[in-house]
Amino acid sequence: MLNTITIGDVKLKIGAWCKQKRQINELSQEDLAAILNMSRITIQKLESGKNVTLDTLLKVANHFDMLETIYQNLEKSIQDNDLNSLY
Repeated sequence: MLNTITIGDVKLKIGAWCKQKRQINELSQEDLAAILNMSRITIQKLESGKNVTLDTLLKVANHFDMLETIYQNLEKSIQDNDLNSLY
């Protein structure tokens, strides 16, 4: 199977999303880092598409009210692939 979207593409898109949400909320990288009890460098890495932990990503998603959306999409994906489903 030919994948046209790479992991790097997704990391850059997540970084762009984080930066956009941060700027919309008029937060500096330092502000967001302080709110989430992490370093500014961690936020900078996330926004640059560098490697960050899943925990960091989920903390940012939670702060910007995306955690439930992520959870629901994962839940739907699991349900859609349920081979024992009657539907």
